[in-house]
Amino acid sequence: MKILVVGELNVDLVLQDYSSFPSPGKEVLVERASLTLGSASAICAAGLARLGNEVAFAGKLGCDTWGDLVLARLNELSIDVSRILRSCDLTTGITVSVSSAADRALITYLGSSEALRVSDVQEAWLAGSGHLHVSSFYLQRGLRPDLKSLFARAHALGLTTSLDPGCDPLEEWGSDLLDVLTEVDIFLPNEVELAGVTGDPDPVSALRRLQNGHTLTVAKMGATGCMAIVDGTLVTVPAFRVTPVDTTGAGDSFNAGFLHSFLRGERTTEAIRFGAACGALSTLGMGGTTAQPDAQEAARFMLARV
Repeated sequence: MKILVVGELNVDLVLQDYSSFPSPGKEVLVERASLTLGSASAICAAGLARLGNEVAFAGKLGCDTWGDLVLARLNELSIDVSRILRSCDLTTGITVSVSSAADRALITYLGSSEALRVSDVQEAWLAGSGHLHVSSFYLQRGLRPDLKSLFARAHALGLTTSLDPGCDPLEEWGSDLLDVLTEVDIFLPNEVELAGVTGDPDPVSALRRLQNGHTLTVAKMGATGCMAIVDGTLVTVPAFRVTPVDTTGAGDSFNAGFLHSFLRGERTTEAIRFGAACGALSTLGMGGTTAQPDAQEAARFMLARV
């Protein structure tokens, strides 16, 4: 199955292992730094490609060095970049990730990420795919207003669909996402996003609020694992215990693993477990893509922890 990822593209500047967390007017030191492929959508696409899927990406970049870096990395990953549009009127975005083994904080300049419109996505791109994935609902300001129509177009052509909302930096969340979910097959929030979208801090209650008779919601709950409501029954899957190097993009790598397994017909619980393995393994390297596993590596990792 060919998977089309429609989303934001940027580079990540990862600053890791700070001596203390920075505050205004202060300077702190970090132990390591790297400039690498960023964005939730691209990290998920990279994970899907690493697992052996045929992946195409639709997005926008500037005609600049950061855009060159993004394209080069996507090409290295054998991702089809023919649907990526470049404009010299745009500047490629960047996210600064200040991270430790326990957590991270992000500072983002959206740049070209907010320039993509639903009208940019050609019908032929959808027609040649079997699944459509979108990440970062709140960051993709150009895509957000008409995203429901994009998912509807995909469904009309026989594609399945998935959405990771990402965090709302304004913490407004809004009600439009709930309407979009009526055209989404798989919804992949983390615990913060689940509470924000529903206004309900209790994850089980929040999951029940999102039941619309169509959408499967899989909630990523960090160190406590994942949960979903399947056929009316709450399903929980524990997290794999690892000593992380960098947590950047772990949720996006989970998405890739879950989709890889679920779209091949695996049971939901097994797909969640496979996603959890991919997410855990991705934290063992710097940046979101350097430690993503292939399918055999993820399977071996899971077998060693039975």
